[in-house]
Amino acid sequence: MLEKVLDQKEIDALFRAAQGKSQEGAAEEQAPRQIAPLNLDQAGRISKNQVQSVSVLHDTFARNLTHSLGAHLRVMLEVALVSVEQLSYVEFLQRLPEITYLAAMGIQPLGARGAVQMDLSLAFPVVDLLLGGRGKAEAQTREITEIEEHVLESVVKIICRELQATWQPVLELQFSFEQRQQQTQIMQLMPPNEKTLSLIFEIRTSEARGLLNLVFPTAVSGALLRKLSQQWSYQKRAAASEGSPRLRDKLLDCPFPVELTLPPTPVRVRELLELKAGQVLSLQHGIEDSVVFSVSGKKLFSAYPTRCKDMRGAQIQQRLQISVSSEREHRNR
Repeated sequence: MLEKVLDQKEIDALFRAAQGKSQEGAAEEQAPRQIAPLNLDQAGRISKNQVQSVSVLHDTFARNLTHSLGAHLRVMLEVALVSVEQLSYVEFLQRLPEITYLAAMGIQPLGARGAVQMDLSLAFPVVDLLLGGRGKAEAQTREITEIEEHVLESVVKIICRELQATWQPVLELQFSFEQRQQQTQIMQLMPPNEKTLSLIFEIRTSEARGLLNLVFPTAVSGALLRKLSQQWSYQKRAAASEGSPRLRDKLLDCPFPVELTLPPTPVRVRELLELKAGQVLSLQHGIEDSVVFSVSGKKLFSAYPTRCKDMRGAQIQQRLQISVSSEREHRNR
């Protein structure tokens, strides 16, 4: 086998190539490394997209609770989602007032326990409404009596029922009222360092307002967030993509009244008073001029009147430019 003999030009080219690679490697070694600090406190934190998904889900819960709780209390009220937070159970307890109403709810089949916390500024008016009062808030702060506990139990059961119905399309869980937690039992409901999902709602009536807090342990919140990440955005896109053709098909079969109208023409009162049967009133509108084609009272096209066999028709000329002011006038009718 013959060995290839390199000439001087090929040797110089190989030497330059080897020298260039070594210089590039040295430059890479000399380049400073970009090191980003790691914040362990942020590890496993709920993301902005997850907060948005949880908010969308529980906005529906707030609307449903508005209707069901309003019907139970026989009063107009409003339930609104205030915030979605992830914090430890001890941080949640530190935010609670010294005297409050807190009940445990069972979550099956996970075998977990959550918490329903209600401000006394809301709990006392709710009890007053259910006992036939007007639902005014009490100025003084005191412990809830045993009778008031039984009255509030029905409210917590409605919250659990609506919560279960809201979560059903995403995660099949059963929520049930267990018992009210006394001050000595609150610390034992969850481990102090348990990472919880806290949902804060504001409930308003004509006479009072207060906060409702729902707290879920890691096992429950983690399962919910995983399901939301996997299914919720897809279901929303699928529902929108499937609903648009169905809505379009239904709209195609909807009847809308249409009419051809002449543009406004000034006429003297004397001419109107002198009109008799059989007379023709000149409207100063040329036969070659177009008229307005309106759909449901909304001026959309300019057109020419024509005939289609034994029926009257319209030949569309062009689409009219609708001003913002005329659009507002049409909506206010």
